[in-house]
Amino acid sequence: MSETNKQASYWVFGYGSLIWNPGFSYISSMKGQLLGAHRCLCIYSHHHRGTKDNPGLVFGLRQGGSCHGKAFQIAAKNWTETLDYLREREQVSSVYKEAMRLVKLENGEKIQALTYLADQNHIQYAGDLAIEEQLRLIKSAKGIGGDNIEYVQNTASHLKQMNITDKKLEQLAVLLSK
Repeated sequence: MSETNKQASYWVFGYGSLIWNPGFSYISSMKGQLLGAHRCLCIYSHHHRGTKDNPGLVFGLRQGGSCHGKAFQIAAKNWTETLDYLREREQVSSVYKEAMRLVKLENGEKIQALTYLADQNHIQYAGDLAIEEQLRLIKSAKGIGGDNIEYVQNTASHLKQMNITDKKLEQLAVLLSK
């Protein structure tokens, strides 16, 4: 990704904790739909929401379908700082691939946004886990970012507030609250 090509602003697409805890300054945000990938709990977390000995599960974007989330517009003057922050936060173990992807904004505009795709060849890639295994991992894990349950429930809650339906996540959040 070239940082020398100056634009008026840049975009970041959040589909998990970035939705409710971006951690960077932005000009505006709005609902968006990323095309070509979908949200899933497919990454073993050894840092933010778990440890190597007791991994949690976090979201990744996997090829196919689409994903509704939040797009953040970043002022050009803040882009380098934002990019540095995101790389430090999201690339702790290089389980994500940084990518520019097409996002259709709520207002109909189409933009290119930075997002993080799951690296399916990484050792922390969990793939498709049965819901029982997801529950087991999430219920027992905690990392430097807090409880894994909180991460999943916060994401589910904020998607609901944004009128975004994610049936698998909603089902999991209900089971975690029992």
